[in-house]
Amino acid sequence: MSGLGGLPFFGQSGMLNELPTQNGQSRHAKDREAIAARIPERSLFSGSRRPMRLVILSVLLLFATPARADLHITRDHGGYVTEYKAKYERIRDRHERVIIDGICNSACTMVFGIVPMNKICVTPRASLGFHEAYYDKSFTFGIKVTSYEGTSDLMSYYPSSVKDWIRRNGGLTTDMKKIKNGPDLWKIVDPCPEDF
Repeated sequence: MSGLGGLPFFGQSGMLNELPTQNGQSRHAKDREAIAARIPERSLFSGSRRPMRLVILSVLLLFATPARADLHITRDHGGYVTEYKAKYERIRDRHERVIIDGICNSACTMVFGIVPMNKICVTPRASLGFHEAYYDKSFTFGIKVTSYEGTSDLMSYYPSSVKDWIRRNGGLTTDMKKIKNGPDLWKIVDPCPEDF
């Protein structure tokens, strides 16, 4: 195939070919030379390549090392069950660890039914609190109204070790039932290693 007046044309392979100009150079080669003449001698890509190497090394390290983000629970009094389900499902899906290093009450305790137990540990400051689920008091004129459906849902998430402790301690009620660091807690969850 031929082109007209030095214009590019498509060869048999379907690729764009360049026709030479009168001096033997293609138009695109001349354009590249003109652009190269305008680039200052010292640029990011010329002279020392150290800045570029640092950028490339930083990017490689970012992708080469796994991101590790642990959730440290220090003062969590609970909240909406649906929010905690979503939060702990994200942590589980990212294979993150949970370190209970303080208060974990109410919906916070759902961690035991969603995040794998081998990804959870407790420090000597850990304290767990369990109670029946209740409706948001802003919808019940400030009165605590038990949600039996919510309580049943909450219990369905707990592993047998948590359910056993709750049963041995009179079941869930409107009052908070607490478990602190010690043998009862360690029957539910392992203590954190020293290096935490």
